[in-house]
Formats: sequence, C-alpha cells, structure tokens
Amino acid sequence: MEQQRNIQIVDTTLRDGEQTAGVVFANHEKVRIAKLLDELGVHQIEAGIPVMGSDEAKAIRKICTLGLKASIMGWNRPVIKDIEASLSCGVDAVAISISTSDIHIKHKLQASREWVLEQMVNATVFAKQHGVYVSVNAEDASRSDPEFLVQFARAAKEAGADRLRYCDTVGILEPFTTMEYIQYLRTQVPDLDIEMHTHNDFGLATANALAGVKAGANYVGVTVLGLGERAGNAALEEVVMGLKYLYGIDLNFNTELFREVAEYVSRASGRELPAWKAIVGSNMFAHESGIHADGALKYPGTYEAFSPEEVGLQRQIVIGKHSGTAAIRAKFAEYGIHLSRHQAQELLPEIRAAAVSLKRSLFDKELMYMYADHFGLGKRVKHGADDY
Repeated sequence: MEQQRNIQIVDTTLRDGEQTAGVVFANHEKVRIAKLLDELGVHQIEAGIPVMGSDEAKAIRKICTLGLKASIMGWNRPVIKDIEASLSCGVDAVAISISTSDIHIKHKLQASREWVLEQMVNATVFAKQHGVYVSVNAEDASRSDPEFLVQFARAAKEAGADRLRYCDTVGILEPFTTMEYIQYLRTQVPDLDIEMHTHNDFGLATANALAGVKAGANYVGVTVLGLGERAGNAALEEVVMGLKYLYGIDLNFNTELFREVAEYVSRASGRELPAWKAIVGSNMFAHESGIHADGALKYPGTYEAFSPEEVGLQRQIVIGKHSGTAAIRAKFAEYGIHLSRHQAQELLPEIRAAAVSLKRSLFDKELMYMYADHFGLGKRVKHGADDY
C-alpha cells in the first residue's frame, strides 16, 4: 500500500465510546481524554452530542476552547436544532446521521427512502451554509441496498457534504465483503471521501476498518480500547498500529502514549483493560513459554512484531509452568544472581511444581526464597536495599 496515502483518524471515544452501556465520563474526564487524543495525533475528535445540552454541551464547549490541533466534531440527527446546538458549542465539524437500510427506515424511522434523502439534504445544506465540515453518516450502511446507498451518497455530495461515514452498525461485515462494498461505492461516487465506522459484534471491527482503507476509504472511525455499544468499535490503537505495520502507512502518531491513554480511558469508563488486549495489554510482551522466552531473549523480533517501548510497555520474562532454563537464568540475572545452566536445571522442576500448585506464575520474591532454600543460603538473599 502506498505510503503517501492521507489516512485520517476520527476518534469517537467521547460519543460512541460513552454510549457503551453503563459508561459515563465526567466533564473533566472528557476534557482530559480530548487532550490525550490530540497529543496522540488524532485528526478529528467526535466530542459528543451537543443537543443533549447541560453537562454534555458544557464539556464540548470547553474542548472547543482548548486550541487543539484536532478538528472537533459534534454528532447530530438530520434536524436543524441539533446542528444549531453543535454550532453554538463552537465545533468546526458536524456529523449528520440517518439510517439508510430498509429495515431501519421501515421499523425505526417508519418513513420512506425519499424522506430520508430529504432530511439529510436539508440538514447538510443548512450546516454548509454555516461553514462547517460535514460528515453524512449512513447508519446501517452495510445492510442497505447498494443502489440506494449510491443515491444517498450522491445526494449528500451535491448538498455539500465532505464525506460519507459508512456505518457497519451491527457489525455484520467481514473483510472480503467490506472490500467489495467500498470499492463499488468508490467507483460510483469517486469524488466523496469515505469513512469506515465498524462495530465488533463478530470480532472483526479492526479487520473491516483496515479492509475499508485498502478498498479506498481514507477516514477511519475508532475508539480507545474499542469502547462502544454492544461489543464495541474498532480500537484506535489496533487501527493505527495495523496501518503502520501491515499496510506501511505511518500516521506519525505518538504511539508511546497508547498504554497511558488506554489506562486513563479504562479507569474513566470503569471498564477493564484486559492483560490480553491487543497492542496495549500487559501480556503483549510477556513471555513464559520456554521456547518463546529463549527466542525473545536472543532476539526480540523472533516473537514480537514491534518493540514494547513503541506503545508504552515493557518486555517481561514471566517464570511459571512453561518456563525454561534460559528464562530462569535471565530472571535471576536481573537481581545480580548468575546461575549456571546446571543450577537453573536443578531449580526448574521445583519452579514448575510450585506454579502448578499455585495455578499462576511466580513472583520474583518467591523465586528468591526458592533459590535460597534450594541452595542452603538461609532465609536471606541480598537484592539492592531489600533482603529476602
């Protein structure tokens, strides 16, 4: 994929992420998250839904006064009062969202395709008259009639829209279908930018987002940690690192902040940051298996696609049931204890038995005690200022 492609990241943690069931960000948290996203390098921040008023509007107004490099977007229905509320907050971009699938039009909107087009066009024209950037969101685009979606996109472009947000609202796409749909839309409406907005109901949000980029979309909607309704959205950190290492598109993000941002959003949302989370989970660079640990110690690239420091993490050699002698020797060397290969082999059965008994890996102090007991060194092993 060509390096010079201009891919833009649209983060909606503060809107779609907060729509996760049970998640509420305090105003100061929304402001802090916006600052962190801007520091990371996010191009556009969807800051919330201004027409909600009260605290929501107050937080959005504050974000708009921060002087961030990122564009600040407000989310809207295709309703004039919604857009007026966004404008009053000081945003420079608006998202105008309406359903395009027949299932939504019939059962949710209880309207017609013609009505959908009319509402979208009127709202878009009004927003453009006030000089803001406009993303027209085709909700449930992935279940929409392709020909009607083309009609919708062309009408949006004629009304002045800057891009179309292609929403896989219930996460039913897979990458090959995504490629087909986006390529078709690009050929039919070549002069309108496309944003991929993918959901993770089948665990394919990031894969579909990347497939959309490969097919010609140049905007990607994401959230930190993939927060979002039901199973969530494409994760910011996964998309950015995927673009860099799988497609060769380096967005020049400050990726070393990823872990810090993930931890903050995790705490603010009250949602776990799993150890096994892709890119930012603590297990990303934790090696226990003897073969893996040995390889990583000799040359990290054997079992790591990129360095831990690049995303704000550190490599860990974990000692447990699956450890080998190389890992044990490396672990003790961290404490200035240089075991011979024979000594490591002596300790290995005890270490594995303890790990099985405890059903976990071993703490460093436990290893020190085991070493002292096995080699008859009494109860104390010197380690810096600490005695074991």
